[in-house]
Order: sequence, then structure tokens, then C-alpha cells
Amino acid sequence: MKRILTLLLCLSFAGAALGQQTQKPVLHGKNWMAITGKPLAATAGSMTFQKGGNAVDAACAMLAATCTMWDVLSWGGETQALIYNPKTKKVIAINAMGVAPTGATAAFFKGKGYSFPPEYGPLAATTPGTPGGLLYMLANYGTLSLEQVLAPAMEMASGYPIEAQTANSFEREKERLKQWPYSKKVFLPHLGQKREAPEAGEIFVQKDLLATLTKMVETEKAALKKGKSRKEAIMAAYDRFYTGDIAKEFVRGCQEQGGLITMQDLAKWKPIEEEPLSVNYKGIEVYKLKQWTQGPVMLQALNILENFDLKSMGHNSPKYIHTLYQTMNLTYADRDFYYGDSYFAPQEPIKGLLSKEYAKQRASLIQFDKNNPNIGPGDPYPFEAKGLKNPYLKLLKERGYEMDTTKRNFAPTHDIRNGSSKVDYEKRLWLGTTTVEAADKEGWVVSITPSGGWNPAVIAGNTGVGMSQRMQSFVLDPELNPFNVVEPGKRPRVTLTPSMALKDGKPFLSFAVQGGDTQDQNLLQFFLNVADFGMNVQQASEAPNFNTNQLWLSLGGTKTDDRKPKPGQILLHDSTPEEVRAQLKKMGYILSFDDRTSGPINAIYFDWKHGSFWGGSSNHGEDYGIGW
Repeated sequence: MKRILTLLLCLSFAGAALGQQTQKPVLHGKNWMAITGKPLAATAGSMTFQKGGNAVDAACAMLAATCTMWDVLSWGGETQALIYNPKTKKVIAINAMGVAPTGATAAFFKGKGYSFPPEYGPLAATTPGTPGGLLYMLANYGTLSLEQVLAPAMEMASGYPIEAQTANSFEREKERLKQWPYSKKVFLPHLGQKREAPEAGEIFVQKDLLATLTKMVETEKAALKKGKSRKEAIMAAYDRFYTGDIAKEFVRGCQEQGGLITMQDLAKWKPIEEEPLSVNYKGIEVYKLKQWTQGPVMLQALNILENFDLKSMGHNSPKYIHTLYQTMNLTYADRDFYYGDSYFAPQEPIKGLLSKEYAKQRASLIQFDKNNPNIGPGDPYPFEAKGLKNPYLKLLKERGYEMDTTKRNFAPTHDIRNGSSKVDYEKRLWLGTTTVEAADKEGWVVSITPSGGWNPAVIAGNTGVGMSQRMQSFVLDPELNPFNVVEPGKRPRVTLTPSMALKDGKPFLSFAVQGGDTQDQNLLQFFLNVADFGMNVQQASEAPNFNTNQLWLSLGGTKTDDRKPKPGQILLHDSTPEEVRAQLKKMGYILSFDDRTSGPINAIYFDWKHGSFWGGSSNHGEDYGIGW
């Protein structure tokens, strides 16, 4: 009888998920699709398509607009992108992550009493990556001029009606913003009044940023007049930002306020075009950026989950939630120890981490009767190359890990203690960014997860450009992660993770989400909603999901206690049935609930049967899409 009831329960979960009504409609289009974090920015994408631009042009226009609107990022942040090129029929990756500046060493930050680089201020800044990434993508894969693509952002910089979300964030953070003179000038136009930030709907003007963007466009126009090609003219604007007068003012303003970035740091940095990582999940090729992001976490999880019949468990049934929770804990434990900048030694064992055989070994560790609070990193080295020994076994044992899989004791002994308050922890867990999704009828597809330079941001001099805060994602202690220790010229291991999937050699899904460490948790569940449970993109983006806190936080706080894992803690949606809650409690979970369990998911599904796009933009946040 118990087995029959369990089966009926699972079937009811699956049926409820497939029949759900969405709060926002699915978007449909046959010519193009533009989705991003703000309605005005999505409009910038549609305007660019209407000028005759392709998906890369539109994506760059939306990226520029979201930066100008301070949609939890700004122009001095970082950009991570996947692009499907219909000419080559391949997915490429754009690495436009800034690097640690000169002088940014573990000893430097430890000397200031930090356990991690700071969360805010000039010392949190990596070199700007977004301008270089945007210009590189536009020059190599777009069709329009920089002037055409930046036109919406420049009009907004000259003054746009600011929305309440952003305006109120300036007001909340005004005491911190007052520490930085150039930020105070931009964000607090009503100094001395009761409300010092702009009001919702007020025309928000950014004269310095407009001047910076104008300089870039003027440089492009001058190069074209001299007979330079479109690409050469756009890259001339790149040079002015990273080596010219814009760079000089950026560096001056950064250093004046205590930052470390030098002219040499800007001149040496370059965006990198990479080959993405991928795995095959039940006939679908899923692509992610390399291990300088957390993206391979989702690929590892799919390899593990391929060993289970998820559909028979029922969507969001206790067994389904438990299986995904345990899988995510296994993969995040690997992320927390083995991921880092692949351009610096030591070399991450990414081949072993993405091995199907390694996934089977990790899957065998899942206990189906209870949560395992003692999950830690595995040993991927034997799967990297035959006979290869893990050089970190001694370090892992010193941390309190036992690598003998029969003993199942995988957690550092100090990880099980309580850290900072629940509110502070979840704020750091959920730190946001934005996403950009674009596709066109010619076959170009773009997925971007840009971030950095969010409010409260330090604006560098009179450039109007907010500096990144991504230094905080480094560690200072190799015992936490020997691959991600801060070093000048190195990229931090970031949470930012655009996604793309191909089926039968053609685009299947393009998707991304904001939300710090929860990004690949939520994207994994979204993908399974579509691939295994047959939901459309809007249903999949709105479907209730859950988050694990059993991981090391990548953002926030300067002390080890601020970032420690919370074993067994799970955030469930308010709609979770009582019977599911009861069963999870019996399995040792510590439950919390919210009506929001995911950042805004934006996605495009490619309907090859009908020759159209389906767009999804979840009901959380201000994300918005337009299709035609």
C-alpha cells in the first residue's frame, strides 16, 4: 500500500507541474527574440533588431542598456557569453572577466585583516571586462556600427525615467555611497534633502558616462573617416577605453579612492574567445563556460542525474528533491575546491570532473534515506588520466575530508557550525546580476550573464563607470581552494553562468538566470523541467524550485564564518505540499520557505517544427522580453 501511495503522489506532482498556469505569457516570434533584465533594455534590443541588426548586435545593445540602468551591474563589471554561430554551426564562449590588479595578493589582503578580499569599495575591483567583451563581440560577430548599437544606452545616459527598484537601492545605500565622491555625485543628486537619491520616475542623468560613451563613438567615426574597416573602427574605440584618455581617468579615479588598478593592468587585459565545455544529456548537448565560472557544476550534475529515472520520481516529489539536492551538494563540493582560472597553474582536473565514469562514482555516494551532511570533494584525478595521482589528498585530509569513499566522511569538521545570521547569509547567496538572451531568424543565438559594478558601486573618477566587486570571489587560503587563490592578472572563479543547449546539431535552448551561487541550481532545475518533464519555457521558468545552502558562498562577507556551508538547509517554495515537507524533515532536512526560490530565469526555446521561437521570462524581478 505504501508503494502505491508513493507512486500516486509522484504522478500527482508530475501532472500538476505539466498543467500549471503561468503568471506571464509565453513570448512567440519568428524573426527575433530579445529578453533581458529591464523593460527599457529589452526595448533597446528590439530597436536594434528593427535597425537590421542580428542577435549579437541586439545582445550588445541590451548589455549596454542594462549597464547604463545599473541593473545590478555597470560598465566596469564583467561579461560572460555563449554565442551560437550559424555559419560554423558551433557554440563559442567569450571570456570578458576582468583580472586581479597589480598588488592584489593574498598577503596584501591578509595584512589588512581580511579572510577574503573585500565585498565593497575600490579594493574589490577587478579590471573592467564588459566594455572589452561588448566591443569584441560586436566587432567580430555583429553587423552594425558601435554608434548604432550604443544609441539607446547613450540616450538613457542623457536622462531616462528611473524605476523604483534602482532608485530605492541608491537611497538605501546612500551612507556607503557618500564615502566615494564620484558615486555621490551621480547617485545622490538631492544631497541634504530627506531623500537624497532620485525618486521613481525622475529623469536620471549620467553626464560623465554619456561623455565616455560619446568618446568611444567619436573614435569609431574618426577611424571610419580614415578608411578603417568596421571591425578596426570598433577596436579603435576599444583602445581608447583601455589605453587612452578614458583609461587614464579611470585609473586616476580608482587610485585616488584607494584602488590598485594601473594603466598596465588595463593595457595587458584582453577578452578571450574560448571553446566552451559541454556534456551530452540524453541526446542534448549542454554548453557552459570553462571552470573559471561555476558553469561546469551543472554539467557535472547532469552526468550524475543521467544515472537516475527522474521522471518516474515525479516533479518536486520528496525523492526528486532529495536526489537533486544530494547531486548539487556533490558537484558544489567539487566546485568549491577544484575550480579556478585555467590560464594559471595549477591546472584544474576538468576532464576528470566531467567524466561519465567519475559521475557514476559520485552518484553511488547518494544515500536515499537521508541527507548526508558530510559530502565533500571527490577525487577526479584517476579519471583525468590513467594512473594520475591527486596532489591534494594530504591537503584534503588536513581540512578534515576522508577520501576513502567507503567511510563517507566528506565534510571539513569546521563546516558544520552555524555562521552569520540567516538574513545576511541568504542576501549573499542571492546576490544578483542580470541576463541577456537574443536570437534571430538567421540562426545567431546569444546568452550572456554580465555582472559587476552593482550598487553600491565606486565610480572611477569622471568616467561614470562603476568598478567591479568580483575580487571577493577569490580565496586567500589554498586550503579552501588551491586553484582560486588571488594573484595579479588572474580571474576569480565566478558564479556567472550563461547556458546553451543543442539537439540534433541545432539550437534547442538558450537560458540564464541571476542569483549568485544559486544560478546553476536554478538553471539545472529549469533545464530538467523542459528536457525531462516537457514544460514550455515559461512554465519551466516559473515552476517552484528549491535551493541548497550546503556550499561555500562565493560572495559577501570578509570572514570565513560568513561563507561556511549550511548542511541540510533547504529553501523550498511556499507552495510545497505538507506531505513533501514532512518527508523531507524525516530525511534530516532543515526547511525554510519563500514565495521566491529563484532569480529571474530568461530563456529561448527553438521550435524547429514550426520555425519559431518561444521566449520565457520568469515572474520574479523586472525581467522582460519582446519577440517579433
